[in-house]
Amino acid sequence: VQFVESGGGLVQPGGSLRLSCTASGFTFSSAAMSWYRQGPGKERELVARISSVGGSTNYADSVKGRFTISRANAKNTVYLQMNSLKPEDTAVYYCNGGFPLRWGQGTQVTVSS
Repeated sequence: VQFVESGGGLVQPGGSLRLSCTASGFTFSSAAMSWYRQGPGKERELVARISSVGGSTNYADSVKGRFTISRANAKNTVYLQMNSLKPEDTAVYYCNGGFPLRWGQGTQVTVSS
């Protein structure tokens, strides 16, 4: 099982980023996928989740209306579109598909002016 996250970077407040995560080693199309983040000095938290076929999504209250999770099962990839970014969104972002002992390297998102 492997997760490879990409798309992070430095962005000004109010800006946007699109994160991608490509997964392998399991049946991606059968798995609900989630994005998590871990900010400086904080616990890892769930940001968004999408069902296996993409028909159901859930978001943390802190990102509702700003972030959108989506997936492309043909590409084994899950996305996180992040708009109206705030400094408190600064974190390392990870994806996972139900394997709590398997994490990728994550992708750093820094929101700062």
